[in-house]
Amino acid sequence: MHRRILIVTAVAAEADSVAGGLATPALPGGELPVPGGLALRRHHAPDRTVDVLVGGVGPAAAAAATGAVLTRGALAGEPYGLVVSAGIAGGFPGRAPLGSLVVADAIVAADLGADTPEGFLPVEELGFGRSLHRVPPALTGPAAAALAAAGLPHTTGVVLTVSTVTGGAARAGELAARHPGAAAEAMEGFGVAEAAAAHGVAVLELRAVSNAVGPRDRAAWRIGDALGALRRAVTALETTLSEVRPCS
Repeated sequence: MHRRILIVTAVAAEADSVAGGLATPALPGGELPVPGGLALRRHHAPDRTVDVLVGGVGPAAAAAATGAVLTRGALAGEPYGLVVSAGIAGGFPGRAPLGSLVVADAIVAADLGADTPEGFLPVEELGFGRSLHRVPPALTGPAAAALAAAGLPHTTGVVLTVSTVTGGAARAGELAARHPGAAAEAMEGFGVAEAAAAHGVAVLELRAVSNAVGPRDRAAWRIGDALGALRRAVTALETTLSEVRPCS
C-alpha cells in the first residue's frame, strides 16, 4: 500500500532540514505548484510519497496552506494518510532542553479564548469550537520509540500553539501553570491540526528546541543545533511514519 505523508514547516530553513533528513529521493524538476502560490517539494519511492511544504508562520497561514494541499491531493486522487507539523520551537525549562526533540501527544491553541477578570478562558468554556487536538498513542508511541532507538534526546508532551511568542517570565509561568504537561511552544501546530481534522487525516507535531520559553535572549538561541536535530529526527522517523497506521 502506497503511503502519502505531508510535512508542513513554517519557513524554508525548516523545510531544508526536513528534506535533508529524508532518504526518500526527491523528484527531479524542482517543486510542484499548489493553488495559493505554494509549492511542494516531493520525495517519492515505490512504497511512499513524502511532500514537504513551507506553509508560512502562524496558525492561520499554516491552516490555509495545509488545507490547500490536502484539498489538492484529494481532488487528484492522491489523499494523504498523515500530516506532520515540523519545525523548531521554544522548550519549557525542565521539560525540553535546547537541542532536544518534542513529540506532541496533544496540540493546544494556548491563546484561543478570552481574557477575563477571573483569568483566561479557553474557547470551549465560551461555548465555541475547540482548542485541543489529541495525538493518538498509536502514533506518538512509535515516533518516540524511533527517536529513542536513534539515540536522540526527546520527550513526549503537549505542544502549545501561540500567535505571539512568549518573551517574558510572567507569561511563561502562566502558560506552564495553565498547561502542566506543556513541553514546547510554537506557532503552527494547531492550524495544521485543524486542516488535517477537516479532511479526516491523522496529525503529528514534531519540534526541535532552539530556545527556552521565557525571557527573550537571542544570544542563547541555538537555531542551528535545533535544525540539525530536526534533520536527524526526520531520518530516524521516516520509515516509522511510512508504516504506522494511527487510529482515527
